[in-house]
Amino acid sequence: MQYQNTLTYAQQQDKEDRISYLRNRFHIPKDKNGDNWLYFTGNSLGLQPKSTKEYINQELEDWANLGVEGHFEAKNPWLNYHELLTDNMAKVVGAKPIEVVVMNTLTTNLHLLMVSFYKPTKAKYKIVIESDAFPSDRYAVQSQLKFHGFSADDVIEWKPRKGEELLNLEDLETIVSEQGDEIALLLIGGVNYYTGQYLDLKKIAEIGHSKDCVVGIDLAHGAGNISPELHNSGVDFAAWCTYKYLNSGPGSLAGLFVHEKHAKNKDLPRFAGWWNHNKETRFNMRQPFDVMEGAEGWQLSNPPILSMAAIKASLDMFAEVGMDSLREKSEKLTGYFEFLIKQIGSDDIKIITPSNPKERGCQLSIQVKNADKSLHKKLTENNIITDWREPDVIRCAPTPMYNSFEDVYRMVSILKGFL
Repeated sequence: MQYQNTLTYAQQQDKEDRISYLRNRFHIPKDKNGDNWLYFTGNSLGLQPKSTKEYINQELEDWANLGVEGHFEAKNPWLNYHELLTDNMAKVVGAKPIEVVVMNTLTTNLHLLMVSFYKPTKAKYKIVIESDAFPSDRYAVQSQLKFHGFSADDVIEWKPRKGEELLNLEDLETIVSEQGDEIALLLIGGVNYYTGQYLDLKKIAEIGHSKDCVVGIDLAHGAGNISPELHNSGVDFAAWCTYKYLNSGPGSLAGLFVHEKHAKNKDLPRFAGWWNHNKETRFNMRQPFDVMEGAEGWQLSNPPILSMAAIKASLDMFAEVGMDSLREKSEKLTGYFEFLIKQIGSDDIKIITPSNPKERGCQLSIQVKNADKSLHKKLTENNIITDWREPDVIRCAPTPMYNSFEDVYRMVSILKGFL
């Protein structure tokens, strides 16, 4: 594609963008003069859909008017509210409805899944993670190891090669081939939070399963960003938050995937609660525990409806536009972003995210030689909202639902002036 480094070109691309209308459905923060921020942190917290207030207000009104009867008489009855999210969430992550449920928060879900799928023995107990995994993943697996009587040092790190930033699947193959008899679990970030690298989940599953290792995926930076096709990938489980690319609000509920091949296995160890008991007899109260099939069998408690209402508002938009259209725009948007960064023509700046659009989502991680956080501060003072990761990386996510080509052009123009 022949890009052009002009504002006119960027504005023309926005006119030709078939899903540009979505931008007007979001609240975009403004500066004191009423001008929109250039918001590039959908990878940390997505913007609020304008419809979110309406969706939440519906539940507040039903609560006010119906009290406890809202569980059955609300416009969207609360008793089975989570089921209203299942089909659309399954489409976002490429799963079957039986494989997906919205519940809890990300790290809580990872722990609940490891209760079931991390089953160490004296010989086979180690866990593989990326060397630069998101800290909560590292803390979670270390605590699981210690809980089972092993050492926090029994983590095997999949590292980039010397002098490189990106992970190589051949190195993971080597790790599993040589140490697979000691490895019980691979827990890998599907999209690395730091570099933005999108990993081949199907290949990771094949590598892990070749040595009878369980394979789990953290999709925190993937859900709503890339098309992970979880069912076809063959991974055993996955979890993700919804407040990043899924625009559900700060600290909102998370998603969970358990592959269909495990759906009917009631012998898997798991923690139990009211909400993963058979829904047909749940309110009989005195029945012995009867775990539900599929991902619903990992629920524990009745869910917070107001959070689910915000998720529903966002998922309804995802269902309307579809992941294919979002990915198409995402690749064009990051392609233009990459082009403009390279046009700066400085040896002090480089993109460490893969150049191949199929190996990244909408995040580009820009490494600036000898930079410190003062550069990020200058951007923020100019209403460019990115985030900084030590020691020298600015993470920028032009999100296809609400970012424009003009946003990208203006951001790079301002960045260039600071270098």
